[in-house]
Amino acid sequence: MIGLRKEADGVSFEVRVQPRSSKTEITGVQDGVLRVRLTAPPVEGAANRQCIELLSRKMKVPKRAIRIASGARARRKRLMVLGLGIEEVRDILSAMA
Repeated sequence: MIGLRKEADGVSFEVRVQPRSSKTEITGVQDGVLRVRLTAPPVEGAANRQCIELLSRKMKVPKRAIRIASGARARRKRLMVLGLGIEEVRDILSAMA
């Protein structure tokens, strides 16, 4: 199960990205962290942009509703989903993982 945290303006959760993979996909949950593989390299924010694009498409929310709260330069990031409640995010992520 993904560790979700209620924030003032949305819900946050941790993501572990693996850049320069052969496919862009969500591979599951490990230790409460959503694992994501990306084809983009970790250069000039390309992997961050691809991560946000993937999650916005899978969660059916606009890209502007997802932002990186911390860890922009790390493999492990905390993402914030704006405008959704914790139960909505839990249901969406559970269906994906």
